[in-house]
Amino acid sequence: MKINQTNAAKFVELVLNCIECEYPHSNIYWLDSNEDVKPPRELTPAFYGCLDWHSAVHGHWLLARLARYFPEAAFIAPVKQALEKSLTAANIDREVAYFQRHPSFECPYGVAWLLQLAAELHEWDDVNAKQWRIALQPLESLIADNLKHWLQTLIIPNRTGMHQQTAFALGLILDWAKITENTDFINLIEHKAKLFYLNNKNYSLRFEPLGYDFISPCLAQADLMRRILTKTAFADWLNTFLPDIPLDNSNWLKPVEVDNSQDYLQSHFYGLNLSRAWMIEGIISGLPNGDRRIKTLDNTADIHRQIGLVNAVSEHYAGSHWLGTFAVYLTTSRGLSYSFPTL
Repeated sequence: MKINQTNAAKFVELVLNCIECEYPHSNIYWLDSNEDVKPPRELTPAFYGCLDWHSAVHGHWLLARLARYFPEAAFIAPVKQALEKSLTAANIDREVAYFQRHPSFECPYGVAWLLQLAAELHEWDDVNAKQWRIALQPLESLIADNLKHWLQTLIIPNRTGMHQQTAFALGLILDWAKITENTDFINLIEHKAKLFYLNNKNYSLRFEPLGYDFISPCLAQADLMRRILTKTAFADWLNTFLPDIPLDNSNWLKPVEVDNSQDYLQSHFYGLNLSRAWMIEGIISGLPNGDRRIKTLDNTADIHRQIGLVNAVSEHYAGSHWLGTFAVYLTTSRGLSYSFPTL
């Protein structure tokens, strides 16, 4: 399945149906005073729907991404109306106030997606997008400062497969830093990534998923390292880190199955199949042409892509509030290039 206007319209519909859907709501809030005991729409009025803050953020990213991708699509008008309603100076001021009180909120997963939204608006050559970018900038700057402090003081990376995972977030943040030409942040991430991961050896995927993962700790780590190493250096690193990739195109890694699509935690496995696909594609992009592992990796990515996309449009809120983002990230090759692939 390639992204086209029909697919894109379905993903847009999923987001438009939930970005103002305040309940059900699931977030981890730290309460310091009565000021923090308010409905989500008052605490974070730009991003309060889609079950949680990070899903609301990357839902807005999806809208911006697909509006850039299909500028003549029928969904452009409602997408721009939604972005206009959310990304106001007044709403962002309230978001800034919340993050000033709670600088570690949604760190690192959700705030990494906020920077991806900023990067999308930064690249979008559209008069409205430029206005939204200006409105978002105070929150972007505050979150970047908070993240820099977090990363500077981070001693041990999180190697799980859920929101606190370090390598995945660093990949999103690094791409934002490159797009916005933030050299200091690029250097900091590269330094920390090498410190955390360069000497890792003999990882085995047979224990994954570790729980209700939507990110592979192994593949996220490799997808980050291909961003900061030369192709030759990355190929050598991958030999040591993941030595079990077969060269004969045998069955290497199977998609994860879901028994109950209405279960919020099991729905993570739909996302895991999608993120595995794009991370493996990222790994392939980091290898030299002719690397003997590419055929196995390519077939494995394709299997996960097919299974993941079949389940990306769900009738159940457990998946519908977020899976579209992962499908769009995959099908528009966001992690591979700062320009759109040829349709």
